[in-house]
Amino acid sequence: MAHLKLQGEVTSEISTNIINDTKKKFGFVPNMYKKLAHNAALLDAHTYSYDSFRANSGFTPVEQEVVLLSVAYVNNCEYCMAAHSFGADNMTKVPTEVTNAIRNGETIPDSKLRVLSETTQILTERRGQLSETEIENFLGAGYSESHILGIIAGIAVKVMSNYANHITLPELDDVFSGRKWSKNKEEQYLTV
Repeated sequence: MAHLKLQGEVTSEISTNIINDTKKKFGFVPNMYKKLAHNAALLDAHTYSYDSFRANSGFTPVEQEVVLLSVAYVNNCEYCMAAHSFGADNMTKVPTEVTNAIRNGETIPDSKLRVLSETTQILTERRGQLSETEIENFLGAGYSESHILGIIAGIAVKVMSNYANHITLPELDDVFSGRKWSKNKEEQYLTV
């Protein structure tokens, strides 16, 4: 697969401000953000949408990570799988067996989180299409119709970062290296 080389310095005031704010918030700037910063619209849209998903999706922090990891899994984004696995382990305290199940394409032991992950993966794979049975299963697990829309917000956030990562290939930050990930090579590329 081809990728962008992204030469030169970031000159956008919007990107510079977001990069500076990110460094203040986390103590470092993830390599993904450095790549996204080459287009202010993309970095701005991603950070705004990410923050809004976290604040307004209606999901708990654990559920948010399940959504983000499930999208990154379907989209085969090695960077985001590692970064969100690290965040799930260290910041939102997602049970490791849940994170590992998503990473390995296995069944999640918690039934409610399993339905959330499965629904997220179906919505991602089918570009927003769910059957009536799939909607009923989701609602039967204790979620609301509004939560389906919240999943779509999470998918939108991850599509921006996953697609950009595929074409810019950010180097995995050392802080995320303990959760480095690669999908089973037999499943890696979907045929169209």
